Amino acid sequence: MRLSIYSLFIAALGVFMASCSMDNYVAPNSDFKGRIVYKGEPINVEANQVRFQLWEPGWGKLAPIDVAITQEGNYSAVLFTGKYKMLFPKGEGPFMTNVINTTVKDTLYIDLKGSQTMDIEVMPYYMLRNASFSKGENKVAASCKIDKIITDANAKNIERVSLYINKTQFVSGANNIATTNIAGSAITDLSNVNLTVDIPTISPAQNYVFARIGVKISGVEDMIFSPVQKIQYK
Repeated sequence: MRLSIYSLFIAALGVFMASCSMDNYVAPNSDFKGRIVYKGEPINVEANQVRFQLWEPGWGKLAPIDVAITQEGNYSAVLFTGKYKMLFPKGEGPFMTNVINTTVKDTLYIDLKGSQTMDIEVMPYYMLRNASFSKGENKVAASCKIDKIITDANAKNIERVSLYINKTQFVSGANNIATTNIAGSAITDLSNVNLTVDIPTISPAQNYVFARIGVKISGVEDMIFSPVQKIQYK
Protein backbone atom coordinates (compact mmCIF):
# COMPACT_ATOMS: atom_id res chain seq x y z
CA MET A 1 0.00 0.00 0.00
CA ARG A 2 2.81 2.35 0.86
CA LEU A 3 4.44 1.51 -2.51
CA SER A 4 1.25 2.39 -4.37
CA ILE A 5 0.95 5.74 -2.61
CA TYR A 6 4.61 6.46 -3.33
CA SER A 7 4.17 5.55 -6.98
CA LEU A 8 1.18 7.87 -7.24
CA PHE A 9 3.21 10.64 -5.64
CA ILE A 10 6.07 10.17 -8.13
CA ALA A 11 3.63 10.16 -11.05
CA ALA A 12 1.95 13.35 -9.83
CA LEU A 13 5.34 14.97 -9.36
CA GLY A 14 6.28 14.05 -12.92
CA VAL A 15 3.12 15.66 -14.31
CA PHE A 16 3.79 18.76 -12.24
CA MET A 17 7.38 19.04 -13.49
CA ALA A 18 6.28 18.52 -17.10
CA SER A 19 3.67 21.24 -16.67
CA CYS A 20 6.29 23.60 -15.26
CA SER A 21 8.61 22.76 -18.16
CA MET A 22 5.87 23.61 -20.68
CA ASP A 23 5.13 26.86 -18.85
CA ASN A 24 8.81 27.80 -19.11
CA TYR A 25 8.97 27.05 -22.85
CA VAL A 26 10.13 30.10 -24.81
CA ALA A 27 7.94 30.70 -27.85
CA PRO A 28 9.39 32.06 -31.10
CA ASN A 29 9.31 35.86 -30.98
CA SER A 30 11.15 37.13 -34.08
CA ASP A 31 9.05 38.39 -36.98
CA PHE A 32 10.47 37.61 -40.41
CA LYS A 33 8.47 39.34 -43.12
CA GLY A 34 8.68 41.07 -46.47
CA ARG A 35 7.63 40.76 -50.10
CA ILE A 36 8.45 38.69 -53.16
CA VAL A 37 9.42 41.32 -55.74
CA TYR A 38 10.85 42.03 -59.15
CA LYS A 39 12.87 45.24 -59.14
CA GLY A 40 10.93 46.33 -56.06
CA GLU A 41 7.50 45.56 -57.56
CA PRO A 42 5.46 42.90 -55.70
CA ILE A 43 4.70 39.61 -57.42
CA ASN A 44 0.94 39.00 -57.19
CA VAL A 45 -0.01 35.31 -56.98
CA GLU A 46 -2.86 33.09 -55.81
CA ALA A 47 -3.29 33.38 -52.04
CA ASN A 48 -1.30 30.84 -50.02
CA GLN A 49 -0.46 28.66 -53.04
CA VAL A 50 3.14 29.78 -53.55
CA ARG A 51 5.54 28.96 -50.72
CA PHE A 52 9.18 28.99 -49.81
CA GLN A 53 11.01 26.93 -47.22
CA LEU A 54 13.17 27.85 -44.27
CA TRP A 55 15.65 25.28 -42.95
CA GLU A 56 17.23 25.64 -39.52
CA PRO A 57 20.22 23.32 -38.93
CA GLY A 58 21.05 21.97 -35.48
CA TRP A 59 17.63 20.77 -34.31
CA GLY A 60 17.97 17.03 -34.84
CA LYS A 61 15.94 15.76 -37.77
CA LEU A 62 15.68 18.51 -40.35
CA ALA A 63 12.21 19.57 -41.47
CA PRO A 64 11.44 22.74 -43.42
CA ILE A 65 9.25 25.58 -42.22
CA ASP A 66 6.82 26.38 -45.05
CA VAL A 67 6.06 30.09 -45.49
CA ALA A 68 3.04 30.98 -47.64
CA ILE A 69 2.85 34.08 -49.83
CA THR A 70 -0.29 36.23 -49.87
CA GLN A 71 -1.99 37.23 -53.11
CA GLU A 72 -0.34 40.65 -52.79
CA GLY A 73 3.12 39.07 -52.69
CA ASN A 74 3.70 39.43 -48.93
CA TYR A 75 5.00 36.83 -46.50
CA SER A 76 5.28 36.65 -42.72
CA ALA A 77 6.59 34.11 -40.20
CA VAL A 78 7.28 34.10 -36.45
CA LEU A 79 10.58 32.33 -35.77
CA PHE A 80 13.25 31.69 -33.20
CA THR A 81 16.41 33.78 -33.41
CA GLY A 82 18.93 31.77 -35.40
CA LYS A 83 20.48 31.00 -38.76
CA TYR A 84 18.25 29.78 -41.58
CA LYS A 85 18.58 28.63 -45.17
CA MET A 86 15.82 29.94 -47.42
CA LEU A 87 14.88 28.45 -50.78
CA PHE A 88 11.94 27.95 -53.13
CA PRO A 89 11.13 24.30 -53.97
CA LYS A 90 11.71 23.49 -57.62
CA GLY A 91 8.89 24.71 -59.84
CA GLU A 92 7.32 26.89 -57.14
CA GLY A 93 5.99 30.26 -58.31
CA PRO A 94 5.53 31.96 -61.71
CA PHE A 95 9.17 33.01 -61.69
CA MET A 96 12.78 31.90 -61.60
CA THR A 97 14.87 32.45 -58.50
CA ASN A 98 18.07 34.44 -58.78
CA VAL A 99 21.31 32.45 -58.71
CA ILE A 100 23.71 34.00 -56.19
CA ASN A 101 26.79 32.01 -57.19
CA THR A 102 27.76 28.49 -58.28
CA THR A 103 28.29 27.35 -54.69
CA VAL A 104 25.04 28.31 -52.97
CA LYS A 105 23.04 28.71 -56.21
CA ASP A 106 19.69 30.31 -55.25
CA THR A 107 19.79 29.55 -51.51
CA LEU A 108 19.67 32.59 -49.23
CA TYR A 109 21.31 32.44 -45.80
CA ILE A 110 19.55 34.44 -43.11
CA ASP A 111 21.00 35.31 -39.70
CA LEU A 112 17.86 36.25 -37.81
CA LYS A 113 18.58 38.37 -34.74
CA GLY A 114 15.29 39.84 -33.66
CA SER A 115 12.63 40.88 -36.14
CA GLN A 116 13.66 41.46 -39.74
CA THR A 117 12.04 42.72 -42.94
CA MET A 118 13.49 41.54 -46.25
CA ASP A 119 12.25 41.72 -49.82
CA ILE A 120 13.19 38.70 -51.95
CA GLU A 121 14.05 39.44 -55.57
CA VAL A 122 12.96 36.94 -58.23
CA MET A 123 12.80 36.89 -62.04
CA PRO A 124 9.20 36.47 -63.28
CA TYR A 125 8.46 35.09 -66.73
CA TYR A 126 5.94 37.90 -67.29
CA MET A 127 4.66 40.99 -65.48
CA LEU A 128 1.23 42.58 -65.80
CA ARG A 129 1.25 46.36 -66.16
CA ASN A 130 -1.38 49.10 -66.23
CA ALA A 131 -4.32 46.84 -65.40
CA SER A 132 -7.59 48.76 -65.51
CA PHE A 133 -11.19 47.68 -64.92
CA SER A 134 -14.54 49.23 -65.77
CA LYS A 135 -18.20 48.37 -65.31
CA GLY A 136 -20.49 48.01 -68.30
CA GLU A 137 -24.05 46.70 -68.58
CA ASN A 138 -23.84 43.68 -66.24
CA LYS A 139 -20.25 43.23 -67.32
CA VAL A 140 -16.72 43.94 -66.16
CA ALA A 141 -14.22 44.95 -68.82
CA ALA A 142 -10.48 44.84 -68.22
CA SER A 143 -7.31 45.69 -70.08
CA CYS A 144 -3.60 45.40 -69.36
CA LYS A 145 -0.13 45.31 -70.82
CA ILE A 146 1.92 42.15 -70.42
CA ASP A 147 5.70 42.47 -70.35
CA LYS A 148 7.80 39.43 -71.22
CA ILE A 149 10.66 39.52 -68.70
CA ILE A 150 12.58 36.31 -69.43
CA THR A 151 13.54 36.25 -73.11
CA ASP A 152 16.52 33.86 -73.22
CA ALA A 153 16.53 30.05 -73.45
CA ASN A 154 14.43 29.90 -70.28
CA ALA A 155 11.58 31.87 -71.83
CA LYS A 156 8.09 30.37 -71.83
CA ASN A 157 4.94 31.09 -73.81
CA ILE A 158 1.61 32.32 -72.45
CA GLU A 159 -0.95 29.54 -72.22
CA ARG A 160 -3.86 31.87 -71.50
CA VAL A 161 -4.88 35.18 -69.95
CA SER A 162 -7.89 35.14 -67.61
CA LEU A 163 -10.17 37.75 -66.08
CA TYR A 164 -11.67 36.65 -62.76
CA ILE A 165 -14.35 38.30 -60.62
CA ASN A 166 -15.45 37.28 -57.15
CA LYS A 167 -17.73 38.38 -54.30
CA THR A 168 -14.75 38.70 -51.94
CA GLN A 169 -11.26 40.13 -52.20
CA PHE A 170 -9.76 36.67 -52.73
CA VAL A 171 -9.78 36.26 -56.49
CA SER A 172 -8.21 33.43 -58.51
CA GLY A 173 -9.02 30.35 -60.55
CA ALA A 174 -10.11 28.62 -57.35
CA ASN A 175 -12.00 31.64 -55.97
CA ASN A 176 -14.33 33.30 -58.45
CA ILE A 177 -17.96 33.62 -59.50
CA ALA A 178 -17.17 34.20 -63.18
CA THR A 179 -14.21 34.09 -65.51
CA THR A 180 -13.28 34.56 -69.16
CA ASN A 181 -10.14 33.49 -70.99
CA ILE A 182 -8.05 34.37 -74.00
CA ALA A 183 -5.65 31.76 -75.37
CA GLY A 184 -2.07 32.95 -75.55
CA SER A 185 -1.97 32.06 -79.24
CA ALA A 186 -4.89 34.44 -79.86
CA ILE A 187 -3.13 37.48 -78.39
CA THR A 188 -1.73 39.69 -81.15
CA ASP A 189 -0.54 42.61 -79.02
CA LEU A 190 0.82 42.09 -75.51
CA SER A 191 0.70 45.83 -74.90
CA ASN A 192 -3.09 45.91 -75.26
CA VAL A 193 -4.87 42.83 -73.90
CA ASN A 194 -8.63 43.19 -73.40
CA LEU A 195 -11.16 40.91 -71.69
CA THR A 196 -14.84 41.12 -70.69
CA VAL A 197 -16.80 38.93 -68.30
CA ASP A 198 -20.51 38.84 -67.44
CA ILE A 199 -21.51 39.49 -63.83
CA PRO A 200 -23.79 36.67 -62.66
CA THR A 201 -26.66 37.08 -60.22
CA ILE A 202 -25.19 37.35 -56.73
CA SER A 203 -27.04 36.09 -53.66
CA PRO A 204 -27.25 37.75 -51.25
CA ALA A 205 -27.18 40.80 -53.47
CA GLN A 206 -24.23 43.21 -53.36
CA ASN A 207 -23.34 46.21 -55.50
CA TYR A 208 -19.67 45.43 -56.06
CA VAL A 209 -17.28 42.70 -57.16
CA PHE A 210 -13.52 42.21 -56.96
CA ALA A 211 -11.53 41.60 -60.12
CA ARG A 212 -8.03 40.72 -61.28
CA ILE A 213 -6.28 39.49 -64.40
CA GLY A 214 -4.10 36.39 -64.35
CA VAL A 215 -1.54 34.97 -66.77
CA LYS A 216 -1.09 31.19 -67.04
CA ILE A 217 2.38 30.38 -68.34
CA SER A 218 2.98 27.19 -70.32
CA GLY A 219 4.59 24.53 -68.15
CA VAL A 220 4.24 26.59 -64.95
CA GLU A 221 1.60 25.66 -62.38
CA ASP A 222 1.31 29.01 -60.55
CA MET A 223 -0.16 32.06 -62.28
CA ILE A 224 0.95 35.66 -61.97
CA PHE A 225 -1.76 38.27 -61.41
CA SER A 226 -2.56 41.95 -61.42
CA PRO A 227 -3.49 43.52 -58.06
CA VAL A 228 -7.11 42.99 -56.96
CA GLN A 229 -9.47 45.87 -57.63
CA LYS A 230 -12.93 46.49 -56.16
CA ILE A 231 -15.55 47.56 -58.71
CA GLN A 232 -18.79 49.28 -57.70
CA TYR A 233 -21.57 48.80 -60.23
CA LYS A 234 -24.72 50.21 -58.63
